[in-house]
Amino acid sequence: MKRGRNPSVSIVIPNRNGGETLGDCLRAALASHYPDFEVIVVDDCSEDDSARIAERYSCRLVRLKKSEGAGNARNQGVRHSRGEILFFTDADCLLQPGAVARACDVLTSSSTPLVVGGTYTRRAVDDRFFSHFQSAFIHYSETKRADNPDYVATHAMALRADTFRQSGGFSQSLRPILEDVELSHRLRRQGVKLMVNAGIQVGHIFDFSFLGSLRNAFRKSMYWSRYSIERRDLTADSGTASIELKTNVAMLVLGWIMLGLFLASGAVAWLWLAAGAQTLNIWINRHLLRAFRYSGDALFAGGAMLYYLLVYPLPVGLGAFVGAIRYWLEI
Repeated sequence: MKRGRNPSVSIVIPNRNGGETLGDCLRAALASHYPDFEVIVVDDCSEDDSARIAERYSCRLVRLKKSEGAGNARNQGVRHSRGEILFFTDADCLLQPGAVARACDVLTSSSTPLVVGGTYTRRAVDDRFFSHFQSAFIHYSETKRADNPDYVATHAMALRADTFRQSGGFSQSLRPILEDVELSHRLRRQGVKLMVNAGIQVGHIFDFSFLGSLRNAFRKSMYWSRYSIERRDLTADSGTASIELKTNVAMLVLGWIMLGLFLASGAVAWLWLAAGAQTLNIWINRHLLRAFRYSGDALFAGGAMLYYLLVYPLPVGLGAFVGAIRYWLEI
């Protein structure tokens, strides 16, 4: 890739029944402030009107005959691409106008193999509390170790096409999630540097209700725990599976135990210990709790803090437990 010119870019978007968001996604991608790019939509056997929606836009539509997951869809998109740089995003994500250009600037300024990731905007596209909570939580978690992240997520992942092809692409054995985490880990073992640039942003359409947020937390935690047990890095500080979140879950469980001991014994010391544990938890999570304030007004920050400390650990902990049980049952 020659310096001093704009390398061509292929924006690859896997789609499976994303008809409600795909049109917005494509309008945002096609509005990118970059001179040479193409948009490739890979339809993974959608059962809605996704493919017909894609046909209305200036993009290349690849229709798969068999659904094999997002990893395979992205690999197929690369096979139909012409870009020197690949930019992966999702059908429920809205690229910010300068995201592609910034990713290319970072990649072309590096003389070593590199994967650069972006993150969500602090506020979600849909104006719902639990969507804003999720966007703020992920934005903080993905950018706190920008120079040395554990992984780069495919809602905004860019790398040279030759780096991707030499890696072997996304694993097709990991379904339905975590193929981006596995690829990131494999690329790092191959000597490729990972980094996150907070200026590369996408707006996400979560449309999360309270129950939707809980279900998402449970599902992600279940798959994460199985993957982490296999890799023997369950305690790693890994993006949204952060030390802060793991501490948050542990402290809530510990608090319940201490409350139970107080009720059983009547000893007030257990209440003091529970209060001390939660105080320590707040201190460990202080940067995330401050990030909630940056993402909205005081009312949002207070609600997000209470939800994160008192409710969110429940589905995360339960998901981790179920994932561990499933892993041990399968070996």
